[in-house]
Amino acid sequence: MRKLVLCMLAIMLSLAAFTPAAYASEIRVSVNGRDVQFPDEQPYVDQRSNHTMVPLTFVSGKLGATTKWDGKLKQITISHNRDTIILVIGDNHALVNGKRVDFEGAAVLKNGRTMVPLRFISETLHAIVDWQPARNLVSITTSVASVPKGTWIWDSYILKQDQDKIINFARMKGVTSVYLQVDTDIDPTIYESFIRKAKSEGIQVEALEGRPEWAYKSMQKDIQKFIAWVKTYNSSVGPEARFTGLHFDIEPYALSEWTKDNKTILASWMDNVRLIEKETNGSGLKITMDVPFWLNKIKVPGKDYSMSAWLLEKFDCLVIMNYRNHALGNDGIIENAQAILREASTLKKQVVVAVETAKSTEGPQVSFYSMSSEGMEKELQSAHNQLTRYASYAGFAIHEFKSWQDIK
Repeated sequence: MRKLVLCMLAIMLSLAAFTPAAYASEIRVSVNGRDVQFPDEQPYVDQRSNHTMVPLTFVSGKLGATTKWDGKLKQITISHNRDTIILVIGDNHALVNGKRVDFEGAAVLKNGRTMVPLRFISETLHAIVDWQPARNLVSITTSVASVPKGTWIWDSYILKQDQDKIINFARMKGVTSVYLQVDTDIDPTIYESFIRKAKSEGIQVEALEGRPEWAYKSMQKDIQKFIAWVKTYNSSVGPEARFTGLHFDIEPYALSEWTKDNKTILASWMDNVRLIEKETNGSGLKITMDVPFWLNKIKVPGKDYSMSAWLLEKFDCLVIMNYRNHALGNDGIIENAQAILREASTLKKQVVVAVETAKSTEGPQVSFYSMSSEGMEKELQSAHNQLTRYASYAGFAIHEFKSWQDIK
């Protein structure tokens, strides 16, 4: 009996010697440098395919995708921006944007949880996956290609020309939001046609308007007219052709009075912001405002509270005009964005980081105008790698559509 026990022990030890480290200890997963905690089902390595499997909730919670489970078909649908992945439990292939893609392993049900192959899902959603065996760590870095992007169209008359060309460019560049300037002289059916086409490609359209004078209380009627026009338009069309939000670009610091008495201008601007808040309450429209990255340094008159935080409390999102063409270092995209991103994270609001592609007279560091498209993508990726640490970070916006088209 003793010999039998010793023999079995020897066999178990010999098997353990050949068991990969991945099976012997817990698999760790990090996204953009931050470890992911799995509260229920833990990731594991499938011994047949040697691929790491993670709960489906990881995909929606950490990679920013939406997931849908069809119990009858045992089918999973994963959507992210314009990418759609359809998997069926047990199949070693998936439909990616309508095309069949084969892969090793398969989605499975384990302890009532849906487990999916981590590498396949992550790379299909444009993330970079790195396995570090010494640490039992799967490191995922999301790509700037998968980040939501917005762009401004200031000349809405271009919608009368070739809408398909505009949308094709936007799709190619990963645009998910278009800030479209509203000209009430344009036939509403032109807006309807464009928005319908954009939404069919997963691109949301926000109604854009504003100018520095809109900081004056005397301009409140113009603000009300803009809001009323969008509400009337939206009520006249179906959901597939509606503006999803209102986008304000007021920039009162461009007024000559700003340098003389910005407190008076700020007070007037705040009154108009309250008006916007009142007029849009219950409308279901997302409200966004463009602001300079340095607005956190401007205090609300009479209080030790920043204007950027005050605006974040009022609106859903701020787009910070962080017009620099380098990500790292002093006065770079990362450094300039951090203060408002911190404020927004505390307030549970969103911040979009905007860069410039138009020719600028403010210095060589402001715009990507003279750089290549590849150079801009490289800088945005560097910025993205650092900005993902902020819960408020909601992607990039490129100013503006025409100059972006013309970049080398």
